[in-house]
Amino acid sequence: MPSTRAQTKKEAILQSASKFFSERGYWDTSVNDISKATGVAEGTIFYHFQSKEDLFLAVLQKFKEDFVGKFKQHLKEQKFASGMDMLEGAISFYLYQSSVMEERFLLLHRHHYYQIAPENPKCWQYLEEIYSGLISIFEQAITRGMEDGSIRQVSPNKKALLVFTLIDGLVRLDTYNLYQATSLYDEVIESCRCWLKP
Repeated sequence: MPSTRAQTKKEAILQSASKFFSERGYWDTSVNDISKATGVAEGTIFYHFQSKEDLFLAVLQKFKEDFVGKFKQHLKEQKFASGMDMLEGAISFYLYQSSVMEERFLLLHRHHYYQIAPENPKCWQYLEEIYSGLISIFEQAITRGMEDGSIRQVSPNKKALLVFTLIDGLVRLDTYNLYQATSLYDEVIESCRCWLKP
């Protein structure tokens, strides 16, 4: 069983790697950069992760576990009066987390990771799992709303994809400091109500 010290080092490596991959991108980040930032020898990094690519995949997997898992848990713990309320709660949570986890969202929004994905099935899988996991949350809210009458009969998957695209598009603008996504919260909610209310 790994010691707490080893787990702490591994966590520090992942945290530092996430920061470098977010700010510099995959190709402009070296294992030496991560080693210097963490004070952990390169050999120790390779003890935990077989390669830089393996480390990058671990960073993606951690993002999926931290964010998608936290998102699902948050909504599970909330009491929503209707599916529409749940959808609005999901939108609010997503926008809030994008400001709290700004560095991680920059990682997710870097274009060249989508160039890596076709050549790396694991990378493709993790990105797909992150996005499908997020879209499924919005789909769940829309389906619930259709059942309780707060949302009209629509294609839940297609509408969830549209809602997610709208919100994530705003977050991308925020990620690149072009626009503050949260300032459009009321307009986003109004648009979703127009699309979905009976």
